[in-house]
Parts: sequence; C-alpha cells; structure tokens
Amino acid sequence: MAVFDGVSTAVSVPGEAGYEAATRVFNLAAPARPSAATTARTVGQVQAALEHARAKGLGVRVHSTGHAAGSGGPMDGALLVRTEMDGTVEIDTARRVARIPAGTSWGPVVDAACAHGLAVAHGSSPTVGVVGYLLGGGLSPYGRQLGLAVNSVRAIELVTADGEPRRVDAGHEPELFWALRGGGGGFGVVTAVEVGLFEAAGVVTGSTYWAAEHAEPLLRRWLRWTRGAPRAVTTSLRLMNLPPVPDVPPALVGESVAVDGAVLVPAGGDPATAQRLADQMLRPLLAVADPVMHAWSFTSLSGALHAHMDPTEPVPFTGDHMLLGDLDAEAVDAFLRLFGPGSGSPLVIAGLRQLGGAFTESGPDGGALARVEAPYSYAGSGVPVDAAAARALDEHRALARTALRPWDTGLTVPSFVESFTQPQRHLDAASVRRADRVRAEVDPDGLFRGDVAPNATALY
Repeated sequence: MAVFDGVSTAVSVPGEAGYEAATRVFNLAAPARPSAATTARTVGQVQAALEHARAKGLGVRVHSTGHAAGSGGPMDGALLVRTEMDGTVEIDTARRVARIPAGTSWGPVVDAACAHGLAVAHGSSPTVGVVGYLLGGGLSPYGRQLGLAVNSVRAIELVTADGEPRRVDAGHEPELFWALRGGGGGFGVVTAVEVGLFEAAGVVTGSTYWAAEHAEPLLRRWLRWTRGAPRAVTTSLRLMNLPPVPDVPPALVGESVAVDGAVLVPAGGDPATAQRLADQMLRPLLAVADPVMHAWSFTSLSGALHAHMDPTEPVPFTGDHMLLGDLDAEAVDAFLRLFGPGSGSPLVIAGLRQLGGAFTESGPDGGALARVEAPYSYAGSGVPVDAAAARALDEHRALARTALRPWDTGLTVPSFVESFTQPQRHLDAASVRRADRVRAEVDPDGLFRGDVAPNATALY
C-alpha cells in the first residue's frame, strides 16, 4: 500500500490480482511486466504511487489502455501506473472544449461530443486511449483537413515527479505544454486533457474491399488520386490477409484490398457534396473490378470510428511503421512484391495512410510535434501465434525495410510505433534539446526516464 498525504493506493507485485489488472494491455504480444504496478483513479493516488516509487528506488512507467504496449521498453525495476481516472467526459459547449480523464478511450468522447453536434479529431478505433494517441501525434480520419490531432489539445493536467499537480496550457507553463505535445514522454503522469471541438453535421465514411488479384491497378489508381486529392478527404489503402475469426466477415477471409476513409460534412453543409467527393475517389477504383464488399454512406460523427474495422478486443500483434515519401512506379512494384498476392507475406495488414494537406501544417502555438511532412504513412502488422510466426514476421519486416529504403523518410509518428526496437525519430535535434531542458527541470532525477521514446532525448 502506498500512502501520500492521507491518500492510499494499492501497489501490487506479480501474482497478485491488482497487478494483473494494472498491467492489462491491448497488444497481447507485448505483455507489461514491471516490478510492481498500481491502478490510479485520483490525483491523490498518482501522488501516492510516485512517493512509493521514490521510497523503493523504482522508476515510473505509465499506460492506460495498453494499445502501445509494444512501443515501450522493458519495465524491470519500474512501477507501472495505469491511469483509469475517475469522472466522465465533460463537454463545454460555449468554449467547444472537452475535458477527458486519462484512461478514457475515443468511443465515449465521440459519443459525448456528438450529442451536442460537435466533433473531435479522434483515431480510427473506439477503443484506443485518448491521451497516448494525442500526445503521440494522432493521425485522424479528418487529418488532411484538420492536421495532427495533437494540435487540438488545449490544456493538460498532470502530476510531475515532485508530486505537484499542474494544469498547463499556452498561458501557464508554456514550455512544459509545448514539450508534452509530442515531445517524447517522460514529463509526468497525465491525468486529464482538454481538447478543442468543432461543429459538424456528420460524415460520409465507409470502406470498400476487392479481391487481392486487383491489387496492382487499385494501388496505382489510388496513388494517382491522392496526389491531387481535396483536403476534405482522408483515406487509406490496405493489403489484407485476414484469418477466419469471429470479427471478420466470411467474404473478407483471406487476401483482399481495402480502401476506407472519411469526408466531414461541416455544420450547415450538404451531405450530397461530401458524398460526391467520396464518389470521385471511388469511381476509378470501382471501374477496376466489382468489390466483394462496398459500404459508404452519410452517418453520424461516430461512424468514422468503425470504417477502419480495427479489432475491438485485445489481440497479439507485432509490426512496423515508416513515413514514406512520394511513391512512384518503382515503389508500387516494391510494395506489391513485399505484401501483394503471392508474395508470401506473413503480415495480416500492410497499409498506406494518405497524409499531406493540413498534416503538413502547424499553427503558431503548436507543440514539439505539430506536423508531418511525408505524404504517406506505412504500417504493417502480423500475428505472432508462435515462435516460428514471430521469426517470419521479424524477417519480413527487415526485408521490407530494405526494399522500401529509397522512400523511407527516416521519420515516424509515435502513436503508430508498435515496436520499441524499430528505428524511430520524430523530432529534430533542436526540439530534442528543448524537450530535454524541460525534462531536466520537471524531472531532474530521471524518475520517468524509462518512459521516454527512443531518440527523443539525449539526457539518459
């Protein structure tokens, strides 16, 4: 039991029920195994946990839903704090701001905002934790129109290494506010965030699937469309090889090609205009071949949470991520050789997300990571069902990195990194130095040093 100023929280070790609850992860291939763990539901419990870590000589690690478990390093000698903060999503309609307790996933946030005709730059899954997604950049289905989701953060509440609760924003501790927004972590335990909202009438969203034999013309036509695409449309294309499991429709089992996306309908806007934009993107693709599944429509703002059809229950997965430059004809050939039909790829999904547009822009009040220059994001994942499958995935990941090297920018978006060991970089040298100055101020003893992303610090 950890106690601070009269507030206690249970600290558990391996084998105890509290430990198993606090170390739950969404990525079952990356179990969290710290020396001790606790679930914090109040600021006082966070403070008690930090006091306990200092007394026992433990470092501190932090997570909530565990979607990014694979991106965290070993937790030996650490106390893991799982944030499941009390309270619900609070919508301030006058300010168009949502206050979101740490540990909340996107589903409840989108639903709460929708009830007031408001939208938020959410992720592609309702189960992903808000805080990790936002502070790692966040590639929203509306990103080409809105930019990185982290730019929507208006304020952050956290407890720093000294046990001090803080609320930071552009006018209060602006350097810490800058560093928290994409600076690589290690600044404290975030307990809540405030996020800007915007008015919207709905969204035209959906996904279309084709047989894998049509991958080559579909990929070429989709890439051709992306080069002049309107900002209002954000899409992705994935080469898939789905297993026969309950969540997968029978028509999609095996190899296929998927294109999904979203077109926002602004407040007072006409859904037919958004539908026309979606149709302009889909028309040349539908001309290639009849799809095996096709569903795009105007729907409520929660609809875009489900178009990508991400798993809703914990699964084991491992993968890789890169930001890629312009993909020419040679890149298409390389991508198909690596992941297309007949390639023998062990990956379940190899996908490209369309960037550009507002993703390349940041406002004057942006944080450490406020934009991405690359036109495409690559992410590939597979299921390591056994040691042999894990080896095959590792070997194919290395093969893919070599083959895609001519288009690899060397940059990543932290919220897309699935492996602690993969090459990753998202800050330039000046930003790393600036973030380190903030870390040295708020955590001089390095209590959170294990929580810092690789290449985001030169301190440790």
